[in-house]
Amino acid sequence: MTVPTHAEAAVHPTAVVDPKARIAGSAAVGPYTIIGPNVVIGEQVRIAGHVLVERDTWIGDGCRIHHGAVLGTDPQDLKYGGEASRLEVGPRTAIREYATLNRGTGEDGLTRVGSDCLLMAYSHVAHDCLLGDGVILANSVNLAGHVEIGSFATVGGLVGIHQFVRIGSHSFVGACSKLAQDIPPYLLVDGNPCLPHGLNVVGLRRRGFDAATIRALRRAYKLVFASDLHIGAALDAVEAASDVGPEVTEFVEFIRSTERGIVS
Repeated sequence: MTVPTHAEAAVHPTAVVDPKARIAGSAAVGPYTIIGPNVVIGEQVRIAGHVLVERDTWIGDGCRIHHGAVLGTDPQDLKYGGEASRLEVGPRTAIREYATLNRGTGEDGLTRVGSDCLLMAYSHVAHDCLLGDGVILANSVNLAGHVEIGSFATVGGLVGIHQFVRIGSHSFVGACSKLAQDIPPYLLVDGNPCLPHGLNVVGLRRRGFDAATIRALRRAYKLVFASDLHIGAALDAVEAASDVGPEVTEFVEFIRSTERGIVS
């Protein structure tokens, strides 16, 4: 992404742009929007009116930032001491009305949203969250700090997610759920307390997973969540099967690496 000075961009005359911001010539910034220092805005980005991009934020090519969204503000974290931190938003991501995304804090200092994501209205991405590509957060999803969401996961509306929770790739979280433990990849979960309800089969088929892969994941799911085996023995049995592919390996490794435990 080659980003010239914002003199070439279509910036509304009522917008306020810091001299240290860099806006690509093909980008557009709407009325009464504020772009702060060390903000980099890529090609073909469209930023609507009354948006705030406070500082130290990178917005990839082709993003769409809708009315009233707030990006790159200080983390809502009592340990934050003003250290340098940043927010990165990947290409072609859409951030809808009044969504809020904070910069990172601490040593790493990074909040990152991947490419081709959709963050719907009033969703909140807190400090140090890491979202993969193709993630969908429905309206009013609230992420606490240090949450990680794998690529192509979908989170339904009004879901609250506890600090340090991980949500695996291609999983689906039903609306109004409360998440306090990790969600392994490929699962369908729902409720308060949040419980597993099988594989996200509809999502997997939409993403082009073949029948053999889905069968292997079903077998792994049943051994872990619907058998009498202890979790360690269940994972050993999954790995001992002849049809272990990369997706099943990802499923097993995610569970083995959990620190908060998994929904069950």
